[in-house]
Amino acid sequence: MARLLSNTILKGISRASPSPRIVPASFNHIGLRFSTTVTNDPDSHADFQPNNKDGSGTFSRTNFKEFVEKDVKEHPVVIFMKGYPELPQCGFSALAVRVLKHYNVPLAARNILEYPELKLGVKAYSNWPTFPQIFIKGEFIGGSDIIMNMHQNGELKEKLQDISGKEESE
Repeated sequence: MARLLSNTILKGISRASPSPRIVPASFNHIGLRFSTTVTNDPDSHADFQPNNKDGSGTFSRTNFKEFVEKDVKEHPVVIFMKGYPELPQCGFSALAVRVLKHYNVPLAARNILEYPELKLGVKAYSNWPTFPQIFIKGEFIGGSDIIMNMHQNGELKEKLQDISGKEESE
């Protein structure tokens, strides 16, 4: 009885309005792909257009190596980590951030999970395979285990001594 009623209702609805043409969606739930093409929209500002890209539309390892080098030179303390200092995405990154925050130093951080090329660029720059990677005053220090060891034996306090008094706005 219920089936007969639902069929009757559906037939009535289908007769009332012509059925729209169904077009299969190109949205793939598992393999999401995002387009970064920029149209020639006169209302779009240059600040919102992608930069640092090679001809293929992806960041090149060379560009990222230069990006890493620039970051290391410009910031007294830089950490390349999984996640962000406010939301680390691995225990080693969380430990490194916690130790560095103990010294109240301005901390520049980059999330290596955003771009696989950034991860490769950092590895190429430091010649070190694991993350997080910490740079202090342009020098590669190491990962969370090394930072923790330096913290425990007092070396990190000495290394950061002249940085910790500086304002973050510099």
